[in-house]
Amino acid sequence: MSSVNYDTRIPNNVDLAGDRRLQRALERWQPAFIHWWRDMGPADSLNHEVYLRTAVSVDRDGWANFGYTRMPEYRWGVFLAEPVPQRKIGFGDHKGEPVWTQVPGDYRAALRRLIVIQGDTEPASVEQQRFLGQSCPSNYDLRNLFQVNVEEGRHLWAMVYLLHAYFGRDGREEAQALLERRSGDADRPRILGAFNERTPDWLAFYMFTFFTDRDGKFQLYSLAESAFDPLSRTARFMITEEAHHMFVGITGLSRVVQRTCQVMSGMRTDAVREHGVIDLDTFQKYVNFHFSVTLDLFGAEVSTNAANSYTAGIKGRFHEDDIADDHRLTDAAYTVDQWIDGAVKTVEVPALNALNYRLRSDFINDVKAGIDRINRVIASHGIAFEVKLPHVGFNRRIGSFAGVHFSPDGEPLSDEQWQAKHGEFLPTQEDRAFVRSLMPAAITEPGKFANWIAPPPRGINQQPTDFEYVRLD
Repeated sequence: MSSVNYDTRIPNNVDLAGDRRLQRALERWQPAFIHWWRDMGPADSLNHEVYLRTAVSVDRDGWANFGYTRMPEYRWGVFLAEPVPQRKIGFGDHKGEPVWTQVPGDYRAALRRLIVIQGDTEPASVEQQRFLGQSCPSNYDLRNLFQVNVEEGRHLWAMVYLLHAYFGRDGREEAQALLERRSGDADRPRILGAFNERTPDWLAFYMFTFFTDRDGKFQLYSLAESAFDPLSRTARFMITEEAHHMFVGITGLSRVVQRTCQVMSGMRTDAVREHGVIDLDTFQKYVNFHFSVTLDLFGAEVSTNAANSYTAGIKGRFHEDDIADDHRLTDAAYTVDQWIDGAVKTVEVPALNALNYRLRSDFINDVKAGIDRINRVIASHGIAFEVKLPHVGFNRRIGSFAGVHFSPDGEPLSDEQWQAKHGEFLPTQEDRAFVRSLMPAAITEPGKFANWIAPPPRGINQQPTDFEYVRLD
């Protein structure tokens, strides 16, 4: 087992003590991080004792311990998966060569930008979610929110370590800037649009952890293939932590639907809002919004930047080793859907340019499995309703479909038709106000749950559902 050293100010398994210059640089950054956490982390929570998991190794088995801690005292640190002996580059022009332990000069700017973008998403999501604790549906859910938050903070540390260790002064400046941008700020927004959207209620939070954290999973798997070995090792361990975030999403959404269906069956009515639960039509609108916003995170369907990153060996594909091709793609083609001359057309493009599209397709297939799980909950109650993913062109701001209006079923709409109908497809102000009205205050007594969500079938780390996961100050 590769253990983490907790005897130092910054827990790590990269021998920070052996690089005093790097250690001092990170120790200077640490107070700024804590200041950011106190200002922009979970509101009104600094003195709560939270039942959190903390990494003690980088092995998948037995890698974490659970115990109570105050979040400002959480031992964030730098953890990289163990190196793979004699690992070779698996794709691109450098396929078969030894992986890089330092940043090649030709790829310095591209690697730095990739790490900065990934790093920027981590504090952004904490900022988006900072007020959710004030309306939590249970003590159990409050703990899960805080676990997601502290691990996003640790993922920020992971990217900051890379910037400090491998990019010199530029890296240090970028690391500082990660604490200066703010989600949704007009003057200093986060880099990616989805991370400037508000997360104003718990249904939005579950959608975020289901959809947007799942995008994070696929991006991390791509980075785990990188020829830059420190980035690969960092991403591999982050994937282990990310699984809980998606668990929070799918179980939260399933519990929302479970409670709605219980009321629909018990009251024999579709008009469930008056009974204090979220109707399935509103649930579908939230799916439409969060799915479409997340698709934009994959970038344009046809991308020269993605091709260049792959050819250079910087960023690979999801499960690269399992794909049966030459892993160079110089002569390969791939079919993509695009908006061309007023219609959706399937066209063949160079496979190198379709890497974003392919990764997005892998993501969609993974999402569909979760949607199927939600629909099984609905079907178990004998209710004739099916949650559906909207067309990939629906509500897009990036890529071939940006600025083109579609219904969720894929019907092209004029500007006038979109203006008249979009409230049928996306959450309206009234829909969001209704959802927020179900969450007027936090429910924190162990074992108690808000009316709009079902209790989970089991607790965390074999604890009962009425365990005191968060001890309030």
